[in-house]
Amino acid sequence: MPQNYWKNKNVFITGCTGLLGSWLTKTLVENGANVTGLIRDLVPKSNLNWSGFLEKINVVRGDVEDYFILERSINEYEIDTVFHLASQTIVGIANRNPMSTFETNIRGTWNLLEACRRNSTLRRIIVASSDKAYGEHKDLPYCEGTPLKGSHPYDVSKSCADLLVQTYFHTYDLPVCVTRCGNFYGGGDLNFNRIVPGTIRSVICNERPIIRSDGTFIRDYFYILDAIEACLLLAKKMDELDIYGEAFNFSNEIQINALDLVNKILRLMNRSDLEPIILNEVKGEIKHQYLSAKKAKEILKWKPRYALEEGLKETIIWYQGFFKEQNKFK
Repeated sequence: MPQNYWKNKNVFITGCTGLLGSWLTKTLVENGANVTGLIRDLVPKSNLNWSGFLEKINVVRGDVEDYFILERSINEYEIDTVFHLASQTIVGIANRNPMSTFETNIRGTWNLLEACRRNSTLRRIIVASSDKAYGEHKDLPYCEGTPLKGSHPYDVSKSCADLLVQTYFHTYDLPVCVTRCGNFYGGGDLNFNRIVPGTIRSVICNERPIIRSDGTFIRDYFYILDAIEACLLLAKKMDELDIYGEAFNFSNEIQINALDLVNKILRLMNRSDLEPIILNEVKGEIKHQYLSAKKAKEILKWKPRYALEEGLKETIIWYQGFFKEQNKFK
């Protein structure tokens, strides 16, 4: 692929202020793309705003539950490529308020797909699903052929969204692919109830980090810059390899439990004296889950660049700079 592949391409990103969306937006702008971002809420401290890249894109105010905003945006900005990242991603919020999660994650996805179906300029669509779409299975790691059978609200919403993509591909030949990734981490995540940013913030504030579970829940953690490279590579390869309608797992294939992850962060920040507080209050979440990235490695020739410890070090540096800057205004 040419290095200027994204130059002057018109790209539409839903969820552009989120962790994945903000880094994807930044990368695409740096590569010469004309980015239009859908923004529901303006978050002054978001990575997109804090980095200065909010001022470098076209901004559409609205949410994915509004079909007509999506259709108008894709049409009027003559969009070539869509990255659908908008989602309610917090499992605890989904368990407390499933209806809003279903509205965003399911209705938002069919709205986006239908708006894309009605536009002739589109060449490629990437929909971000999740490892949670698989639900809970005994056989690990999960591969792309593992059935989608979420049980809890967030998991079900991602299973449904994933199946909607298959519907629009098989019925309408929509040029779409799906990404299924593990737990993202990296600088710019302001959802501090997540384990990585929450632990780093606790250490910076000289507080003991909190683990909501019993500490034994196992996940794979995927550095955000590896995720960006994976999304962009998949988008580039869709037409070349004729892989429309396919789903791809992206993962570093390293599994670690919550307590070990927190202790690793504490060691990297030289604060092993801050013993974690284990609440053991998690309900409605999958106990053990991680992905196989074999398909992406074989077909896309993709591989992650960051080991877990390397990604955590960069993430810690980002938050140290972020909180130092925030403290200037106190």
